[in-house]
Amino acid sequence: MASDLYETIYQTIGKTPVVKLNSVVPDNAADVFLKMESFNPTGSYKDRMALAMIEEAEKRGELEPGMTVVEYTGGSTGSSLAFVCAGKGYQFNVVSSDAFAKEKLDTMRAFGANLILEDSINGKITPDLVPRMIKKATELSEAPSTYFTDQLNNNDSIVGYKGIGQELVMQVEDINAFCGMVGTAGMIMGVSKVLKKTNSTTRIVILEPAESPVISSGKTGSHNVEGTGIGFIPPLLDKNLYDEVRSIKEGDGRKMARLLASQEGIFVGTSSGLNVVGAIELAKELGTGKKVVTVAVDTGLKYLSGTLFSDL
Repeated sequence: MASDLYETIYQTIGKTPVVKLNSVVPDNAADVFLKMESFNPTGSYKDRMALAMIEEAEKRGELEPGMTVVEYTGGSTGSSLAFVCAGKGYQFNVVSSDAFAKEKLDTMRAFGANLILEDSINGKITPDLVPRMIKKATELSEAPSTYFTDQLNNNDSIVGYKGIGQELVMQVEDINAFCGMVGTAGMIMGVSKVLKKTNSTTRIVILEPAESPVISSGKTGSHNVEGTGIGFIPPLLDKNLYDEVRSIKEGDGRKMARLLASQEGIFVGTSSGLNVVGAIELAKELGTGKKVVTVAVDTGLKYLSGTLFSDL
C-alpha cells in the first residue's frame, strides 16, 4: 500500500513539515524554525487535540455511539471537534462567540455542528467572555447521553499535542529553545514533556498577549488574539514544564503575520505572528549557531473576513 494512501481523513493529522525562516530573522541571530501546523486537515494544530480528546474518551468507554459532544471554543477547537465528530457520527453542540473569526464559525456549521453564540462587547475578547461560554457549555453538558470534552481541564489534549514534540525531535536536532502562545496550555505542555525528556537544557518559553498578561503579572485586559489570553491561568499549565513567560504586543504579532505572508510566503494568523515575534526575541539573545522553534498554529485563510490582512 502506498504510504500516502489512508483509510480515514483522521490518519492525515500530524506529520507536518518544519520550515526555516529567512527574511524576517535578523543577522547574528539563532536559526528560527516554524512547524507548519496549518497543514492539518482543518488548517490548525487543534486537530491533534480534538482527535485525542474523542478517541481517548472512546477507549475509556465514556463516549459511545449515539452520544452528543459538548464544548466551548474560540473557534479552532470547535472546527476541529466538529470535523472529528462529523466522521465519527456524533452530534456536536458547541458554544462560541461573535468575537471570533466568521470563517471558524462557518466551518463548525459546515461540519454539522449546532452552534450557540455568546455575545461579545464590540467584538473583543474580554475577561468575562470565556467564563460565560464555559458556563453555558456546562449547562448543556448536563443533558443525558452527553460527553463534555471541557478542553481547559482535559489532559487528553496533552496526549494529542505530544505528537508535535515527537515529530520535532526527529525533524530538528539540538533544539535550544521552544516558545508558544498559551491558550488551553495543552500544546506547550505536550511539547515540553517530550523536549525536556529528550534534552533537559531545552528552554521552554510560554507567551501571552501583552494586553492581558495574566500569567506573568496577574492583569487581565481585552484583545483580539483568538485562542489565547483567556483571562485566567489555564488549569493545565504546569510551572514545572516551562522556564519563562513573556508577553508580546498584539500589534507586533499582527505586523509579523503580514511580514510572514509578504516576505516568507507563509500565511498565518495573529497568534502565529506572536509566536514568531517571541522566537525572534529568543534568537537574538541566543545568537548564531543556536536553534529556536515555534509553531504556525493555523492558516491565515481563517482570518480573511477580519482586519488582519485588509487594513494594510
